[in-house]
Amino acid sequence: MAARTTARRMEPAGILESQFKLRENATTVGTEVIGGLTTFFVMAYIIFLNPQILNFDSIPDLKKANLGPGFEATVAMTALTAGLLTIAMGLWANRPFALAAGLGLNAVVAFQLILGSKLPWQAAMGIIFMEGVVITILVLTGLREMVLNAIPLTLKRAIGVGIGLFILLIGLVNAGVVIKGGGFITLSQLNTGPILTFVIGLVITLWLFARGVKAALLLGILGTTIIAGVLHAIVPGYTVSAIEGKAVWPGALFAAPNFSTAFQGLNFDAFAKIGVVATVLAVFTIMLSDFFDTMGTVVGIGGQAGWLDAKGRLPGINRVLLVDSVGAAFGGLMSASSNTTYIESAAGVSSGARTGLASVVTGVLFLLAMFISPIVGVVPSEATAPALVLVGFLMAGIASRIDFGELEEGLPALLTVVVMPFTYSITNGVGAGFVTYAFLKLVRGKAREVHWLMWVVVAAFILYFAQSVYAPLLGGYFRE
Repeated sequence: MAARTTARRMEPAGILESQFKLRENATTVGTEVIGGLTTFFVMAYIIFLNPQILNFDSIPDLKKANLGPGFEATVAMTALTAGLLTIAMGLWANRPFALAAGLGLNAVVAFQLILGSKLPWQAAMGIIFMEGVVITILVLTGLREMVLNAIPLTLKRAIGVGIGLFILLIGLVNAGVVIKGGGFITLSQLNTGPILTFVIGLVITLWLFARGVKAALLLGILGTTIIAGVLHAIVPGYTVSAIEGKAVWPGALFAAPNFSTAFQGLNFDAFAKIGVVATVLAVFTIMLSDFFDTMGTVVGIGGQAGWLDAKGRLPGINRVLLVDSVGAAFGGLMSASSNTTYIESAAGVSSGARTGLASVVTGVLFLLAMFISPIVGVVPSEATAPALVLVGFLMAGIASRIDFGELEEGLPALLTVVVMPFTYSITNGVGAGFVTYAFLKLVRGKAREVHWLMWVVVAAFILYFAQSVYAPLLGGYFRE
């Protein structure tokens, strides 16, 4: 009898029940598999987007300069980190949350750290690694409550909106719709092949999204690439993309993963290249965005699934946050950029996923995707740009919860939102908002309303802005 009981426990169904508590969560293996598949297909677009963003695939001159970690290697690392971390989320936290390289955060790596601060990609990934370590420490020590309380809610929301506009602008730039002309951002000529590719993609993606198709972003990317390839075959004069060789069937469908950039993020050269203050502020700014984005994501999906308690708290959130914070560090270490919990996980939850088994399914699919870099390489940036535009829109939606008519809250929030895309720098936007907020509180005699940690951060931002103006007067202490 005991032998039969032991055998039953060792059956696959028994192991799954023991690990994921399927009955307790009123779900089945089939439901969880469907949820995991849904989440993967909704967020699989990151396999296409992350390599393009980190390697400046849409900007020929920058692509040729090899400023990024390499396309094939980024495909492999994007899929590897997403796969391992999503499986870890399922096994450790038993929640159907999936992780992958964060959109917006990868743009910071490419356009702010690599392009703006002139950092080698290894040093940029080192900043991401350090940011992840800091978040992990915050979670382990319980200091996340202090950080949450120190930053005004309005500014937290403004950071998300600003990053959304930043992503949207990057999408328009990648599509070639917006260009730099005469020192200003302006509209490009709209009668080119690449613009047509973008328009096709935008129409497809918006139509699918408006119809409630859960994999709208992924299907939009794939559909645009296929249609552009067919049009190019029919009309030889049609230029699909600003980059040659896109939307053309690859010579091979599969390739061995390129692991050459693994562990290159263990790099601390940023301190020597841009200075201690600038490095610390970059770590802090990225950490702030990463941390609060995750908090909003898990609480929002938790509410959708009915997991929150009477006070709006998610039971077991520490395990979720720990995997997420380790994911940020691991993503930097493996040169994939910071990995974070995806709001697209809500698609799997909507399909019935309630346990970590769905995350394990999603993670396994990401690991299999490591072998498809030739297919990923044919996707034009003009086909992925609509996804960036739509993701930017979704992130910017929280702007409706900001009172822009109130001076103390509205003006700092507005500066945070607009300075980010206009200067191509999240750090500049956050700094502008923080400094303005503290100044308005000070002149109105409300300095005590500002948390002491905010004053420390504001002082650091003042030094950050001062270095570009007064660096020669400071004896070279701050580095360019």
